[in-house]
Amino acid sequence: MKPVNIVEINSLVKTYRRGNQIIPVLRDISFEIKEGEFLALMGPSGSGKSTLLNLIAGIDKPDSGSIIVQDIDITTLNEKELSRWRAENVGFIFQFYNLIPVLTAFENVELPLLLTDLSKRERKEHVEIALSIVGLKDRMEHYPSQLSGGQQQRVAIARAIVTDPTLIVADEPTGDLDKKSAEDVLNLMTELNEKFGKTIIMVTHDLRAAKHAKTMKYLDKGLLIDGTAEIFI
Repeated sequence: MKPVNIVEINSLVKTYRRGNQIIPVLRDISFEIKEGEFLALMGPSGSGKSTLLNLIAGIDKPDSGSIIVQDIDITTLNEKELSRWRAENVGFIFQFYNLIPVLTAFENVELPLLLTDLSKRERKEHVEIALSIVGLKDRMEHYPSQLSGGQQQRVAIARAIVTDPTLIVADEPTGDLDKKSAEDVLNLMTELNEKFGKTIIMVTHDLRAAKHAKTMKYLDKGLLIDGTAEIFI
């Protein structure tokens, strides 16, 4: 079966205001993302790639244009609707993990489920499955300070997948890791994409990380451009 579009981005424009000056960040961006895609967004610092990721994830809104995810134009949702949409459809992986230090790995992964109608027993099952997928079921009672950087990022990935989201968005997910831990995390993301069919959108400046993706797109000065990844190294 031919993959269907899970995300359709049409004529996206985003600017920021600095005093009286208007700074263009994204300029007339249009492209599609197929279901089951693993997309790497690359570009130099300030190219707009993280802004684009935040727009796709419903964290921010564009000045104009549309972002349609599974037939829903998320740019038309109000804040309450958008918050609920994010909780149900987006799993986030950040560069610095964003784990809560006073919570165990289990409790950190469980957090997104507290916004659902699942029972305590059902939440426990979901968390254990997510931690098993990332290979950390035996560390579920450990606190972040008791885990290595790579293990903390795997807990963060478990938190991202525990709700079975439509999209996984990752902003420089290996930027704070050593080479070995980074490779382990990227291999895990590849497994999530290939084995579990997860659609992943990853922002990175690292060509080695981007090569784990199926598709690369490049931004420069807010524009999608043709070219080779080497110009961004």
